[in-house]
Amino acid sequence: MVSLTLLEPQQKTPLQQWSFENSSIIRIGRAADNHVVLNDSLVSRHHLELRKVGDASNGDAWQLISQGTNGTFLNGILVLQSPLPDNSLLQLAQGGPILQFQIQEVTVLETGLRSQQQGTEENAAETLYSARNLANSSSTCTHEGNSPNNLFCIHCGQPLSVQQRIRHYQVLRILGQGGMGTTYLAWDEAGVIAGMPQLLVLKQMNADMLKIVKAQELFEREAHTLKSLNHPGVPKYYDFFVEGGKKYLAMELIHGQDLDKRVYTTGPVTPNQAIAWMIQTCDILDYLHSQEPPLIHRDIKPANLMVRSSENRIVVLDFGAVKEIGTAPGTRIGAEGYCAPEQERGQPLTQSDLYAIGPTLIFLLTGENPFKYYRQRGRNFRFDVAKVPTISSQLRDVIDRVTEPLPRDRYQNAKELAAALAACKV
Repeated sequence: MVSLTLLEPQQKTPLQQWSFENSSIIRIGRAADNHVVLNDSLVSRHHLELRKVGDASNGDAWQLISQGTNGTFLNGILVLQSPLPDNSLLQLAQGGPILQFQIQEVTVLETGLRSQQQGTEENAAETLYSARNLANSSSTCTHEGNSPNNLFCIHCGQPLSVQQRIRHYQVLRILGQGGMGTTYLAWDEAGVIAGMPQLLVLKQMNADMLKIVKAQELFEREAHTLKSLNHPGVPKYYDFFVEGGKKYLAMELIHGQDLDKRVYTTGPVTPNQAIAWMIQTCDILDYLHSQEPPLIHRDIKPANLMVRSSENRIVVLDFGAVKEIGTAPGTRIGAEGYCAPEQERGQPLTQSDLYAIGPTLIFLLTGENPFKYYRQRGRNFRFDVAKVPTISSQLRDVIDRVTEPLPRDRYQNAKELAAALAACKV
């Protein structure tokens, strides 16, 4: 019997399982006619075939044939056609879903399958995970057979390497580093945050930044803002503390890829996909702008818009620049090419966030810095996308209006902009 188990990308714990008792071909892809259907934009409609090439005399042997546009990785190596060993890890596209291929005994699977048939998919995954841990509990796990990129052992489920401990958080690796501080991927093994072990993001403010009042203000503002918000398009706040003279913010880890990396990795997206993501962004902005007092993000750009892999939905990141409307003009914050004129002057409005949707659309549809299309038109500098074939005249009109130099000439709220974008869908 062959099983394919969908693994959580970082922790490598089971999410869903498929089993095949007498199959000689297993097809995997996004289309509904596959044996294993994975609804992920990185996965091709018919991405992968697994073929049985063995017989009763030499035992079952399997081979994979990749047909996916974004490639298939076998234990971290890009392959087109290859023998498929037992207990292999298959990743459908870089950053795509991960499947574990196993030739298994019936006993463990039967328990999991019964749970699935009763409609408790999570219990089936837990059964498999518990069975695997039980097998390793009698002896110390050697962590053999793990890919070099694995954070957790595929056998015992424990972290393979812990760089340091900060309070009850185990730091597994650095996600990013800058002048303000360092962002870590951390593991809450004790389950202090959610009552069960989980991965999260731990942002550390460097000790030398504590001397800079503005830096402190921005870091603490992000923690305060996240704590006050509750929306699926905003990362969840977990914790804020000071340890060893450094400030820390613990927050939800979003499994996915930001739009900046997404486009630079796979190229421009289709108009319908770009529009769908921007409508989702408008929904999040509408939530922020509806707070009392309204919150202005001030840094909407592709690098701060993450696509959650499991749902293909946008999550807005980096709330350090958030400003309450009505407060005194402050520091100029915003990315070149995405920043509205009034925000350049330190006077942001809710319409300033909407302005950024225009250049973000240009980036998504061209793969180029929108500043390339910013040129003088009449008395003002405007975005000129008339010659971009993927931008229809209707969508061009939306981009023109949302990036008007004067805020009063733009769409006045996120719902109005979302409705205009929806009308541009083909």
